[in-house]
Amino acid sequence: MQKHSNIGFIQGRLSPIIDGRIQCFPWGYWENEFKLAGEMGLRLIEWTLDQDQLHDNPIMSDEGRSSILELSKINNVSIPSLTGDCFMQAPFWKSSGSQQEILKNDFEKILQACQDLDIEYLVVPLVDAGRLENIEQKELLGNFLMNLVPKMKGKKTKIVFESDEAPVALGQWIESLPEFYFGINYDIGNSASLGYKPLEEFESYGHRVLNLHIKDRILGGTTVALGEGAANFDEVFKSLKKYDYRGNYILQTARSSSGDHVGALNKYIAMTESWIEQYGL
Repeated sequence: MQKHSNIGFIQGRLSPIIDGRIQCFPWGYWENEFKLAGEMGLRLIEWTLDQDQLHDNPIMSDEGRSSILELSKINNVSIPSLTGDCFMQAPFWKSSGSQQEILKNDFEKILQACQDLDIEYLVVPLVDAGRLENIEQKELLGNFLMNLVPKMKGKKTKIVFESDEAPVALGQWIESLPEFYFGINYDIGNSASLGYKPLEEFESYGHRVLNLHIKDRILGGTTVALGEGAANFDEVFKSLKKYDYRGNYILQTARSSSGDHVGALNKYIAMTESWIEQYGL
């Protein structure tokens, strides 16, 4: 039985791999993941949203949210965070005209869904196709976010960003946004793939890290099993301790090639627990 109630996993990690994709919403399996998580002693699931079938996702309707709440209650599993891969797949800051307005409206609907379910963190990936590439895109996103602040007052949900920008530049950008509403989602694997040094990253924005993705990647390459890539977990957990991290540890780990998804996740849970205990987090 898991010891640490703040270890969770991102949706799909307890479901069959769909179309060879390492991550996507697990259509047909998402309800069963609550049951499996409860049986494993996991108490947290991070939801995931794709642009494809966005409005069909259960979290986007009153009926779907009621089902989610019921499953959460029955299995004693909550949803503390949501990763919006849809923002990366169709970033409004790279659109224009009516399409940009549609995507902005979708963003607000997703934020509202998170608020309705008391989800604490809405993760916005500023990576890959969602990367901020120029000052105009940064200003467009920043202005939009500041206009959201009145709608965020009195609500639990904060917006956190996963970014591939260099540490100093990312630190400067996040400091331009109010700390009470906006923060950083630190992805261990993504940073390792980019060759970033955890100590330098945390010096730049460690006090703004609110959510954590546990993952390992090869330098310049893909996701691999924890401990088999370029991630320096010792430096990461030392930094988390130094900056008094109190958030969750969300497993966004490599998939099992044999299909033993429960076994793989149990292995990664044990590794994460050992790091947490080693560094007194």
